[in-house]
Amino acid sequence: MRQGYSNKEACRLIGINLRTGRRWRNGWHTPNSGKPKPPIHHVEAPASGVSRYLREEDRIHIADRLREKASIRTIAAELGRSPSTISREIRRNGAMWRGNQWTYRPHAAHSRAEARRPRPKTGKIGQNPELRDFIQDHLERRWSPEQICHALRRQFPDRPEMHVVHETIYQALYVQGRGELRRELTRALRTGRARRRPHRQSYKRQPRNIPNMVMVSDRPAEAADRAVPGHWEGDLIIGKDGKSAIGTLVERTTRYVMLAHLPIDHSAASTRDALVETVKILPPHLRRSLTWDQGSEMAAHQTFTMATDIPVYFCNPASPWQRGSNENTNGLLRQYFPKGTDLSRHTREHLDVVAAELNSRPRKTLGWETPAERLSKLLATTRQ
Repeated sequence: MRQGYSNKEACRLIGINLRTGRRWRNGWHTPNSGKPKPPIHHVEAPASGVSRYLREEDRIHIADRLREKASIRTIAAELGRSPSTISREIRRNGAMWRGNQWTYRPHAAHSRAEARRPRPKTGKIGQNPELRDFIQDHLERRWSPEQICHALRRQFPDRPEMHVVHETIYQALYVQGRGELRRELTRALRTGRARRRPHRQSYKRQPRNIPNMVMVSDRPAEAADRAVPGHWEGDLIIGKDGKSAIGTLVERTTRYVMLAHLPIDHSAASTRDALVETVKILPPHLRRSLTWDQGSEMAAHQTFTMATDIPVYFCNPASPWQRGSNENTNGLLRQYFPKGTDLSRHTREHLDVVAAELNSRPRKTLGWETPAERLSKLLATTRQ
């Protein structure tokens, strides 16, 4: 395992059971009872089948066939490997030799590959103090890892050693034991998390008891291209302990925001009544559809449609991109309504102030117009 093999592969090479390998690895050579474990003798067992890694005899075969002008695909088929494995091996472990010609020498290639295998390795950020300081400085300024990566490419266009992808920064922050970036810098991330939160598997989701759902695939085609106003996306933002909520509505064409007041609870009946109260001020041509996720708060969607003439369409499970404008808006609203706070204390008047402030922000997607300006233009055109 010091040579870079996994526990399973090392046990196969030595010819021992996985459990015995774990005992040896952890230093338990003598059990509490019974005979002591034999000492480790590094005698490689005969290989059975294709190993995960190329062996030295595989590299000798590659070199021989390259001299015979065999193609990469032919060599791969003979070794039972992918063609990309063979081409990558030649590219990584070949060398310039005799008259600046690229050649592949199997024993040198094997030594080169063995030298690269031991783990763990120091990451790119840990190897470069200048890169590490740049990233830490910008994290302290609350830049996102993706923004930092683009800034590095702009500021150091001709220095590839200063280029990283944002996943490298996340790994340096989250992976235990690497120590490439200070752990406390996770507080500067927008999520503020000190570790990653695993995604929920869709197969573990509980089915929702919402009768007569009409799925988003049946929504009118005019809603998808955002050319016709009046199609809305909706959701709830939830407060502390899941006991309070605020309803959010976003118009797909203009990104205009409306907030529904839910002072008591967010049951199906309360949500329906709050949404009816919110949309009743809209003119008929701005009441074309509403897209919602499969939350139980929308179980009364049929009575909502009867009261407002707005049909409701439901997203597929675990598909937030099907109402992306609303997801983005909910992220903006968390600046005003942080997670873990009681949302029932906000009055109807305060919700209107927040919605007006969001609707007065210029948006890049609207050509730097505000949602309020874009909606006013649409209403003026309709009156004419």
